[in-house]
Order: sequence, then structure tokens, then C-alpha cells
Amino acid sequence: MTRVEERTRAAVLRYLAALNRHDADAVAACVTDDFVSEHVSSTGQGVIGRAAYRERLDGFLADFTGLKYEVEDLVVRDVRAVLAYWMSFRLASAGHAPVRVRGVFRFRVSADGLIAHRVDYWDSGEVNRQLDTL
Repeated sequence: MTRVEERTRAAVLRYLAALNRHDADAVAACVTDDFVSEHVSSTGQGVIGRAAYRERLDGFLADFTGLKYEVEDLVVRDVRAVLAYWMSFRLASAGHAPVRVRGVFRFRVSADGLIAHRVDYWDSGEVNRQLDTL
């Protein structure tokens, strides 16, 4: 693995660890000032900029209680990474209903080891199916 790939891998794992700790400030510290967060899911909402992203994190972490990402696979190439994950949480806005869903992040990491761009793919239909079965 090259030095750039090591930096990319470390940035992605640092970001995921901050999410798993539910530490909004640490999560925001992992991204660039002009960070782009894209969601492919129809229920996801993208955002541009660290400040705007940080504003949303408290609400996200409060609604997705017990949020945990488990790494299924991580592929790193230069400044890009693809991480397949299992995400589990209890959705506070749905009576703390338990949800477990599979997804994929695509990342681009800046030269200073911060995440510049993240695309999140997860199946909102599966989340709704799990919530509807309760």
C-alpha cells in the first residue's frame, strides 16, 4: 500500500470511528471545509460544506440512536475508497424501532487526510420495510 493509500484508509476509518462514537464534532473534524455529502437513497439529503454538515449531525445522531457501522469490505486506491458496510440503529422518530441495513460509501480524500467527498448508497426501501413490519 502506498503512503497516499495509507492516508486515505486512515481518514476513512477515522471518520467511521467518529460516527460510531456518536461524536458530532469529531465527525465534522474528519471532513474538508468544502465537503460534499451525497445520498443516493431517495430519503437521504445531501449537503455541501463542513459547517452545514455539522449543523445536521446532532439531529442525525439523535434520531439514529445507537448508530453503528460495521465494515464489510474496504477497498482503497490512491485518494479514493469504497467501503461496504452494515449500519444498525434504533430510529427515535419511529418509536426507537430497530433497523439494520447494508450500504456502501464512496470516498475521496484530500491531500491533508480529510474527506472531501462522500457518496452514500443504502436502500431506503429496506429501511421502510423493516419499520413497516413492526
